[in-house]
Amino acid sequence: MVQKAIVLDQASIRRALTRIAHEIIERNKGIENCVLVGIKTRGIYLAKRLAEKIEQIEGESIPVGEIDITLYRDDLTTKTSNSEPEVKGSDLPVEINHKKVILIDDVLYTGRTVRAALDALIDLGRPSSIQLAVLVDRGHRELPIRADFVGKNIPTSSSEKIMVELTEVDSEDQVTIHDN
Repeated sequence: MVQKAIVLDQASIRRALTRIAHEIIERNKGIENCVLVGIKTRGIYLAKRLAEKIEQIEGESIPVGEIDITLYRDDLTTKTSNSEPEVKGSDLPVEINHKKVILIDDVLYTGRTVRAALDALIDLGRPSSIQLAVLVDRGHRELPIRADFVGKNIPTSSSEKIMVELTEVDSEDQVTIHDN
């Protein structure tokens, strides 16, 4: 893969997350009964960063959980030596029944990851609503799914790949576009 461009640098990511945090607060008229749930892996780190920003703005913390969608994927691949899918587990700090769940992911592409996350969430409880926040929306949806909060829309061709790097898992914060 050949890197074509850096589309978001560290400062751009920080600004996008600050804007999303404000939009979440505004849309929900505060953070009462709200829970942030990050989709493994990078969605979790984005959810934690959003929680920090929301706490700075509102002066109170918002619960943050994580969800593993491995078993809900329609393109399930095996990643272990015994041909079983590698499941990392979900961790929700509070019951999600009657809560406003804000699902967090790094890139929205076909919508299949979000569909799997919705299935996983519904198996864990009955939220009053589920909203979706993504750092990047690159288009090419295969399912009727739309993000409520978007850091940046980056139109791409289907031959291009968006890579999100976060310091928690990678060496730096940046979003790049690559040619296959």
